[in-house]
Amino acid sequence: MRKKKNLEPRLAACADITIELGEQKPDWQAVFGNSNPLHLEIGCGKGAFTEEIARRNPDINFVAIEMEANVAVMAMEKIKAAKLPNVRFMVVNADKLLEIFEENAVERIYLNFSCPFPKKRHTKHRLTYEAFLNRYKVILPPGKEIHLKTDKEEFFDFSIEEFEKCGWELKNITRDLHHSAWAQENIVTEYESRFTALGQPIFRLEAVNNKK
Repeated sequence: MRKKKNLEPRLAACADITIELGEQKPDWQAVFGNSNPLHLEIGCGKGAFTEEIARRNPDINFVAIEMEANVAVMAMEKIKAAKLPNVRFMVVNADKLLEIFEENAVERIYLNFSCPFPKKRHTKHRLTYEAFLNRYKVILPPGKEIHLKTDKEEFFDFSIEEFEKCGWELKNITRDLHHSAWAQENIVTEYESRFTALGQPIFRLEAVNNKK
């Protein structure tokens, strides 16, 4: 991805809502100034979902991570413009989760239109690959959920297999979200609206952490 013009000053202007990866895990209660539940979005893209979910839920704190600064800065600017106090960003890869969150720190994880990495040799990079699911099990308390959406059926089927293999309980599965019981409450992302307009079905599921 080509570097955006004025990326550094734009990122600097959002420093107050950005958390850097350091030697110590962030104290999220201190970061937000409260002890509200913490939700995590992995791969926030341009931030449409981030903005709307935070607006609907002012009593929940949201951490949005995105590994591409070029993309993350657009989401950050949305949140700054909306003046939402309950969102923080990290420009970091999801394989660093155990360096960011304490055990059982996160109440819910959102995976919206994650990169499917369709080539088999890239399987380990998929955010629903076993290694990632095991990280999620550490930071999610028992009984808490991952909410996943994708437009890629092959990735969806792969995710179901990985969740089941790793002992997660699956529920509220649909292969056509926009014609399902979950359509009304669904927050449509920029990516999602584009493909829905072309008649592409959206796949959705919830996975419950069954760790003891």
